[in-house]
Amino acid sequence: MKTIRTTTAAAIVRFLQAQYVTRDGVEHRLVDGVFGIFGHGNVTGLGQALEEHGGNSLPYLQAKNEQAMVHAAIAFAKTRRRLGTLACTSSVGPGATNMVTGAATATVNRLPVLLLPGDVFANRRPAPVLQQLEHPASGDTSVNDCFRPVSRFFDRISRPEQILTALPEAMRVLADPAQTGAVTIALPEDVQAEAFDCPAHFFEKRVHVIDRPVPTAELLRTAAALLRTARTPLIVAGGGIHYSDATDALRRFAEATGIPVAVTQAGKGAMIESHALALGAVGVTGTLAADRIAEKADVVLVVGTRLSDFTTASKTLFQHPRVRFVSINVDPFDAAKHGALPLRGDARATIAALARRLRGWKVPAAFAKTIASARRDWDAEWKRMASPNEPSADGLLYQSEVIRILNEHTTPDSVVVHASGGIPGDIHKLWRGKSATDYHSEYGYSCMGYEVAGALGIKLAAPDREVFALLGDGSYLMLSQEIVTAVQEGLKITVIVTDNNAFGCIHNLQRNCGGRSFGNEFRTRTAARGRLEGEPVRIDFAANARSLGATAFTATDAASLREALAAARAESNTCLIHVPVTPASVMRGYAWWDVPPNAVSSVPSVREAREDYERKLAHQRFHH
Repeated sequence: MKTIRTTTAAAIVRFLQAQYVTRDGVEHRLVDGVFGIFGHGNVTGLGQALEEHGGNSLPYLQAKNEQAMVHAAIAFAKTRRRLGTLACTSSVGPGATNMVTGAATATVNRLPVLLLPGDVFANRRPAPVLQQLEHPASGDTSVNDCFRPVSRFFDRISRPEQILTALPEAMRVLADPAQTGAVTIALPEDVQAEAFDCPAHFFEKRVHVIDRPVPTAELLRTAAALLRTARTPLIVAGGGIHYSDATDALRRFAEATGIPVAVTQAGKGAMIESHALALGAVGVTGTLAADRIAEKADVVLVVGTRLSDFTTASKTLFQHPRVRFVSINVDPFDAAKHGALPLRGDARATIAALARRLRGWKVPAAFAKTIASARRDWDAEWKRMASPNEPSADGLLYQSEVIRILNEHTTPDSVVVHASGGIPGDIHKLWRGKSATDYHSEYGYSCMGYEVAGALGIKLAAPDREVFALLGDGSYLMLSQEIVTAVQEGLKITVIVTDNNAFGCIHNLQRNCGGRSFGNEFRTRTAARGRLEGEPVRIDFAANARSLGATAFTATDAASLREALAAARAESNTCLIHVPVTPASVMRGYAWWDVPPNAVSSVPSVREAREDYERKLAHQRFHH
């Protein structure tokens, strides 16, 4: 057997360069590059290997924060519809643990990302090394064990030969739509640099085939028979629609059957809001139309979604006494939720197979009229929230107005990314898509700080698209330094910061649950009471962005926001638009979310909120 003398790190780089996936006859590189921040735990091993062997086929990208680079890789993978991702490497210790949040974000969202954290010496000779966490009861434990519960695959390479089995398994998990998520290969500092005789065939091109499985004929017959009995059916479309490239199949299915479509955060864009059968967002952040139809739905066909509490309104949304769920999903774990009839299979192929069995069937005419009526009522509500008749008390823009103006400014080739705070609830309702992919949401983990890094990842995956990061001031303060990376790489993104001088979303939740304002506004501490309730802390976000290399604007009203958006579009540099917004809101919710106020409190408003909470608990249903 022919062998090649190499180091572990060099073998990893050469192996990754030879990995591909194929679907529908089209090949894609599985790992398109490596984000990294170097330290003693990876600079002389994997860092040297990337410099020596990476080249154009595995380019190195310099991040400024380890969590952010994982988020950028996740957004890249989502944009590529899980047909490609980026690897991320860090040093030992804090560099590695900074990636744990990103790993959780990837796994929760079922998105592939490869993590290559440095680890402590396998030979243990210099132990404890700098940054090593010692566990007195277990000599082989390191901080990288934190990755185990948030990774879909984890391995630690203590001998060079172990990569011969670990890396192929890691690639299998990354490429498998049903199992994918964070894949972590911990690399001890000494092992990265060790030499061994690697079989030459290990570096040959490997193509991982992603097929389109369909459920059994018996399951399809049962699902079709159930749908044929439905009088008020509903489709709930999740992110699996996009990953399967199934938007056209879904539209044809809905048009043939007359079943309306509601969308989750990840499923937004599965059917454009202008379509007569599109009900828009569903659940806690849902539209009047979607939530009204969902409440009466007797059969719910869910496609590519895990039915989180925001989608089901904490199990209070679907109130038909005999409601049944049919679930299309590549992952059997997700397909079986809510007692659904599980159709394990690819979304596009399964929708097509189900459509053939429903040929000639359509929803009752009376239900079609109900759908049209719900859409009309929602349209009136949308106009009230997106364009308030009365200005805010402080004269600042409402966040909903910012979303509407941005929506008007974008084109089908634009992408708007968001993740946390009050923005996801507002934009999920209000955004009216111009293409299936102009809306990018990370709401599975709702991780603050995803937005700027996510915008960078989208731009890496789709450099010809105009990319906007829409985030609040709280999220910007958590993680915004990848603006520097965007400037460094010449990847123009536009960051829009809505500034309400607070962690505003949770501030509203706190008060809506009966609590007094505490700990969420950005105020100075007072001497009198020792609480954070003094003067607001004023932050110059535009100046901060300029210091990071961006071009910055401030918009204080609708006209200046439109001017800033136009000016940013004309720029070739990364831009930031700072928009002070009112803490007040004109948004309305149509579903409930289970957030329990304290059962015992001296605050009357908390006691009242608890009583209301217990009344609403009676509407929760557990479907089996």
